[in-house]
Amino acid sequence: MRPVNALGGSESKPSLYVASMAGRIVIENATIATVDAAGAELPSGHVVIEGNRITAVGAGPAPAAPDGVAQRRFDATGSLVTPGLVNTHHHFYQWLTRGLAQNAILFDWLTTLYPVWARIDEGSVYAAARGSITSLLLSGCTTASDHHYLFPRGAGDLLGAEIRAARELGLRLHACRGSMDLGRSAGGLPPDFAVEDIDTVLAASARAVETHHDPSPDSMLRISVAPCSPFSVTTDLLRESAALGRRLGVRLHTHGSETVEEEAYCLERFGLRPTDYLESVGWLGSDVWMAHCVHLDDDDIARFAATGTAVAHCPSSNARLGAGIARLPEMLAAGVPVGLGVDGAASNESGGLASELRSAMLFARARSGPSALTARQTLWLGTMGGAGLLGRADELGSLETGKLADLAVWSVDGVEHSTIEDKVAALVMGAQPPLALLVVNGRVVVEDCRLLTADTATIAREAAHASRRLFESR
Repeated sequence: MRPVNALGGSESKPSLYVASMAGRIVIENATIATVDAAGAELPSGHVVIEGNRITAVGAGPAPAAPDGVAQRRFDATGSLVTPGLVNTHHHFYQWLTRGLAQNAILFDWLTTLYPVWARIDEGSVYAAARGSITSLLLSGCTTASDHHYLFPRGAGDLLGAEIRAARELGLRLHACRGSMDLGRSAGGLPPDFAVEDIDTVLAASARAVETHHDPSPDSMLRISVAPCSPFSVTTDLLRESAALGRRLGVRLHTHGSETVEEEAYCLERFGLRPTDYLESVGWLGSDVWMAHCVHLDDDDIARFAATGTAVAHCPSSNARLGAGIARLPEMLAAGVPVGLGVDGAASNESGGLASELRSAMLFARARSGPSALTARQTLWLGTMGGAGLLGRADELGSLETGKLADLAVWSVDGVEHSTIEDKVAALVMGAQPPLALLVVNGRVVVEDCRLLTADTATIAREAAHASRRLFESR
């Protein structure tokens, strides 16, 4: 994509200048998938950004800039413009432990990795978050939710480390203060050294909200309360976390119905299936979203839909761990709010969100046939679906005047994509296209597949060092 300045000449300023540049950005001559309520698409149109807001979306050339207004124009011929992708579930810290327990189911994978994760500290979480966030940004993701639930004693400010990484790199973050308080000696899955007590968890969760949560419409950082799972959290902590989150006015997040082993655990320990158990402790509601939900029956789906409980669908991770294929078409038909998630970087070694579009579509079709999910439904899941799940449908997820300026420009005229007639299908059904431009909150953070806010070689080197340090400290 060729940048031009307001006079039509070549842009001469270095790319790092663009990353901090304010003013007017104009993207022209692109195919635009707005993902608005009408599903409007423009075969050749423009998007105008002023400050951190979209001020115009339409067909043909952009309106002229007012006299004296500095702007940067991009000729996006051969490109597709979409809203920035929204990642609804991740575990950034796991970036340092990828490629392990390659053939294990979830419970065995967790028990293999818990002892390694018990050695994380503030420095390693910061390095891991920078790796995870870089991968997300380079995959067209502008907003991500991260679920951090492991807090070894004396490890430092782990939530603060990932918040700092997101702020520096330019990602819009929904940070989930997770928790585990049910150790192995009490019947849980995690080892006792990996859990906290309930009073510590509740105090730390409240402090995270009070310190970091920004509820404003322009927010780059929000906090959720997020006990980990039915097999790592006590009933009291689940119940009290839900009450705390609602008292503080923040959203609630946990894992649910991920594997058949989880269902067997809940039946043995509580005499209830996961959805029944979570409902009994206040964990169904329009302020709740759960990761995975692979093993929902018809009644579960109906209750999720009736209560507005949302699902973060993580197809690649579910496949990697052999957990199964979620009943995505049935959830969507029932009206369950659904978004897409990468999940832990150690159970999805790719780490990017764009590939989850393709996985979601193909796995739905593998299970339910070729009409199970269309390319446009899939793009909606990765944008508006995720924005709605995070409570931000009025601000994010579509290209509309007045919304926050989070968007991706994909080059779909290269050898991988030039013969795919439908540009939305090129993005969803093909390989990830080159990312020509990524704008987050009106700020250009990726240009021509290059991160502008940090040096990726340094991020890779520091993450590799942190990973080696984890394993050498055993």
